[in-house]
Amino acid sequence: MFVELMPLLKERTLLITIARVDERVKINVIPAKVKEGEDHALTTPLSLTGSAEELDAELGKHLASFVDSHVQLGSTLAEAKAEMDAAAKAARQKVKATQQTSKPDQTAPKQETAAATAPVTDTTPSLFAPQDLGAEPAQAADTEEGRNETP
Repeated sequence: MFVELMPLLKERTLLITIARVDERVKINVIPAKVKEGEDHALTTPLSLTGSAEELDAELGKHLASFVDSHVQLGSTLAEAKAEMDAAAKAARQKVKATQQTSKPDQTAPKQETAAATAPVTDTTPSLFAPQDLGAEPAQAADTEEGRNETP
């Protein structure tokens, strides 16, 4: 039993509980968390229930399978994390390189556009556009008189 658990014991602490339930024996092998934020799949317990004879005959095989699956899962998660970290680092470097190459390009167009920009008069009509105040009252008066007259 302990030979099968050694590969898992290299990485983490295990809590083993054994209880008698009626005439059967229940055994739990619970891996402890190594660090905060660790994937919960790595702390999934193994629970087996059977007669003492069944557990004597089969426990070693089940423990070996559990430990093998657990170690493979741990290495797969570590590989995936390493790949994601490498991809994130490459993306940060690419953004940094893009920003560094675009900085000189940004300063040159600003200088050109500042020199080429001339004051532009707005020809679009607006409610708030300045109007000639001298002509406006006469037109308004004509319009008012025209409205009051009935044909």
